Amino acid sequence: MFDSLSDRLQSVLGDLRKRGTLDEEAISRAMREIRLALLEADVNFNVVKQFVAQVKERALGQDVLRSLTPGQQVVKIVHEELTTLMGAGASGLAFAQRAPTVILLAGLQGSGKTTAAAKLALYLRKEKKKAFLVACDLQRPAAIDQLEQLGAQVNVPVYARRDTTDPVAVARAGVEECTRQGCDVAIVDTAGRLHVDEEMMSQLAAVRDAVKPHNVLLVLDSMTGQEAVTVAEAFAERVDFDGVVMSKLDGDARGGAALSVKAVTGKPIKFVSVGEKLDQLELFHPERMASRILGMGDVLSLIERAEQAVEVDEQAEMEERMLKGRFSFEDFLRSYKMMRRMGSMKGLLGMVPGLGSQLKDVDVDERQLARVEAIVLSMTPQERRRPEIIDGRRRARISRGSGTTVQQVNQVLEMRKQMERMLKQMNAGGKMRLPGQGGRAGATRKATKARKKRRRR
Repeated sequence: MFDSLSDRLQSVLGDLRKRGTLDEEAISRAMREIRLALLEADVNFNVVKQFVAQVKERALGQDVLRSLTPGQQVVKIVHEELTTLMGAGASGLAFAQRAPTVILLAGLQGSGKTTAAAKLALYLRKEKKKAFLVACDLQRPAAIDQLEQLGAQVNVPVYARRDTTDPVAVARAGVEECTRQGCDVAIVDTAGRLHVDEEMMSQLAAVRDAVKPHNVLLVLDSMTGQEAVTVAEAFAERVDFDGVVMSKLDGDARGGAALSVKAVTGKPIKFVSVGEKLDQLELFHPERMASRILGMGDVLSLIERAEQAVEVDEQAEMEERMLKGRFSFEDFLRSYKMMRRMGSMKGLLGMVPGLGSQLKDVDVDERQLARVEAIVLSMTPQERRRPEIIDGRRRARISRGSGTTVQQVNQVLEMRKQMERMLKQMNAGGKMRLPGQGGRAGATRKATKARKKRRRR
C-alpha cells in the first residue's frame, strides 16, 4: 500500500545518508521532497505541515549537524516522527474483568465491517478467547447470511434474528446469549450507510447505550483516502469510538488515511486487515509500519507470523530431521504449507531488512511454488519419503500427473538434493559449517598443514 511513498522517502533519505555533512539548505530541500511525497500519498495537509515542521526542527539541531553520521540521524528522526504520527505504541483491546467483553463495530456500508467482525473473532480465538458474533445489521440485504457463513468458516457461533427490525433488541439479546453460552467476547456487527446520516448515527448510539461496549471500533476503508479521515471525524463527533480497524490495507491506495487518522481524530489504529483471507488481521504496530515505509523491514512481524504458522510438534519434528541432514519431499510439503499460512512470498520478503527496495521491481511468481507443489503431490507417498527411487519412468509419470515437463521435475529433484546437501553441513548444535570451517574436515586440514610444516623444518 505504501509502495509509492516508501520509494520517495527512501530516495530522499538515501541522498542524505550519502552526504558527509549537512547544512540547512540540504535539510530544507529534503523536507520539501518529504512534504511532496506525503501530500501525493493523500496525507492530510495540516498533518503534513506539522510533521515536516517537527522533523525539520529536530534535524537542524546541533546534535545532528555535528554528528559523524548526520544523514543517519535524520533518518532516525523521520522514523521516530512517523511512529509518533501513527500512534507511538501498539494499542490493543480493553477486556472486561467479568465476561463477556463487548466490542461494537461501526462504519459505513462497504467498509468491510462484517468481514472485519469475522476476522476479529478468529484473531481472538487464536488468543484463546471464545468469541461470539451478533448480527445487528438489519438494513443491508443478506448481511445476516454473510455473517453466518463467515462465522461457520471460523467456527464461531452467530446470534441472528429475522423476526424483527429492531437492532437494539437484537444486540441486547445477543449479548445475553453470549453470556449464557459462556463466551468471552461478544462482537456486535452494526448497520452502515453509503454516507454519514442522522438515522445511522442515532441507531448506532441506541445500540451502544443498550449493550455498553468495552470497545467501540470504527472500520475504515483505507482505499478511500482522505474520505476515510472525514468519516472518522464525523463518527468522533457523535459516537466516541476507541480505535480504528483499517481494512484493505493490502490494496493499491496511497496510505494517506493510515497516516492521518490518529493525528486528526486522536484515536489509534488498533488493527489492520492485510489481505482477503480471514486470518489476515494484525494488531497494528506504528513503529513496525514506520520501519516498513522507510525500507528497514519488519523482522518482529515476520517472526510472529512464523510462530503462528508453525505448530510446535511440527516444528520439533522438522528440526530433528533437518539436524540429521534429511529433507524429503514430505518435509517440503510441510514447509510449503507453513509458508502459505504466513502470507504471500513478496510480502514476506519485503519484511526482511534491505530486501524491500531490491524487490520492488521483481515479480515474485507465486505460481512457480504452486507448480512445485503439484509435482510433489503427483509423487507416491513412497517417492516423497525416498526420492532416490525416482527413475526416468517415474519422472515421466510425475510430469504427466502434474501437467509439467520432465525437465521441470528434474529441477525440483535437483533443488531437493541441494537442500539436503546444505543441511548435512549442519553440526549437532544446528549451526551451518562451510567446508573446511571446523568439524572433521577442518581438523583433517589443520593436521595436514601441521605435518607439512614439520617436514619443512
